[in-house]
Amino acid sequence: VQLQAYGGGLVQAGGSLRLSCAASGRTASSYSTAWFRQGPGKEREFVATMFRNNRRAYYADSVKGRFTISGDNALQMNNLRPEDTSVYYCAAGRPILSSMRESSAYTIWGQGTLVTVSS
Repeated sequence: VQLQAYGGGLVQAGGSLRLSCAASGRTASSYSTAWFRQGPGKEREFVATMFRNNRRAYYADSVKGRFTISGDNALQMNNLRPEDTSVYYCAAGRPILSSMRESSAYTIWGQGTLVTVSS
């Protein structure tokens, strides 16, 4: 399975962006998908995930109510803030509930796409 993330760009605070994650490979549909991000000088952090078996989505507190992950692996980001500025990565794996926020739970990663939010 290979992943490719795209859709990043420059947006003003309060604006929206939609990130997409194209997955290829015969077993792509059997993986759960997640989004992580890494801001300047920061560690990579969990943003959102959707479990493939039940389509349940989970979010970081910092994006809850503003971001939505969908079944087609996209991440809709609304009401963006300058602190959302990061390189965003999509990932795939078979996490369990207790590990879903850990990057180590995902074995397949796409290249990042940069999101810049201006104030």
